[in-house]
Amino acid sequence: MSVLVYTENWDGQFKKLSFELISYASEVAKSYNTNVVALSIGNVDEAELSKLSQYGADKVLNLSNAAYTEFNAEYYAKAISEAAKSEHAQVTIFANNITTRAIAPRVTIKLDAGMVSGCVAAPESIEPFVVSKKAFSGKAFARVKINKDNKVLSLNQNAFGIKENVKAANIVSFECALETSKAKVVEVSKNSGKMSVLDAEILVSGGRGLKKPENFKLLEEASDILGSVATVACTKPVADLEWRPHSEHVGQTGKVVAPNLYIAVGISGAIQHLAGITSSKVIVAINTDKDAPIFEASDYGVVGDALEVMPKLNEALKAFKANS
Repeated sequence: MSVLVYTENWDGQFKKLSFELISYASEVAKSYNTNVVALSIGNVDEAELSKLSQYGADKVLNLSNAAYTEFNAEYYAKAISEAAKSEHAQVTIFANNITTRAIAPRVTIKLDAGMVSGCVAAPESIEPFVVSKKAFSGKAFARVKINKDNKVLSLNQNAFGIKENVKAANIVSFECALETSKAKVVEVSKNSGKMSVLDAEILVSGGRGLKKPENFKLLEEASDILGSVATVACTKPVADLEWRPHSEHVGQTGKVVAPNLYIAVGISGAIQHLAGITSSKVIVAINTDKDAPIFEASDYGVVGDALEVMPKLNEALKAFKANS
C-alpha cells in the first residue's frame, strides 16, 4: 500500500503548497509504515520533479500527456484515481483549494472512499481513522471518523508546515487512457502581475473603510515595501463595487486564505469574511470602530482612520526595512 499525493504545479513549477502536502503525507505514511507516492500532471521537467523527494516523496509519477495540458476535472479525477489504484493507495491527499475541490469529490466516488476536506492536522489515529478539521466557520474543530477502507483528505494551506525529509525518489512515467469528456475547455484566463492571494505569506487587505478605490494605493505601497511575499486583498463588497478585481476577494464566499500575516485595513469583519481568514497566523486590524468584530479575531488592533494610519505604517515599514 502507499499514500498518494496530488502535487499541483503552476506553469511547470511547484509552490510551497505542494511541498507542504508531501510533508503532511510523510507524517500520514509513518502511521501506516508505508511509502509516499507523488503524482504530477502536466509538463514538469525532471529537475523540478526531483524537488518533491526533498520533503519525503519515495516515488514520483509523472503524467505528461499533452491532453492534460489544460485543466479538465474529469480527466484529472480519472488519472488520480487510476494512480491511487495502481499504487494501492489507502490514503489520497489533496490541497484544499479551488482546483482540487473540483477533483477530490470525483476521486472519492471512483475509489469508494470516505472524504474529509479542510484538514488542519495529521490523523490522530488510524484505527479508527480520525482527523480534525475546522467547523462552524472556524469557530470550532470537528473530529471526523472515516469508516471506509480508502480515505481522501484535503489539507488547508499553512495548516501543517514544510518539513525537509530527503529521499532518493524514483521518477517514473505514468499513463492514463482518456475517455470522452462531458466538459470542454473553451478558454483559460490567468491573472498576471503579483502573486495570488492564496500563495502570499502576507496579505494587506482593504474594505469599504478605505472610502474610494484610489485609496488602495496605500495598500499597494505597503505590499511593495513588504516585498515579493506580499500582495493586496479585499472584501466582497469592495470586489462587487469593482474597486478591486474579484481575484483578490478573500472570505468564505471568495478565497479562503491562511497567510502568516493578514493586515485588515478598514474592514469591519463580517462573519463571511472572518470565516475565510481565521487560519491566518497573525491578524492585524485597523478600523475606526473599536467595537468592530474584526478586533475580536485580531492579534493586534489599531483604532483609527485607515487613511491616517496607513501612511504612518508605510513610513515605519520603510524605516524597518532600511535598518534590517
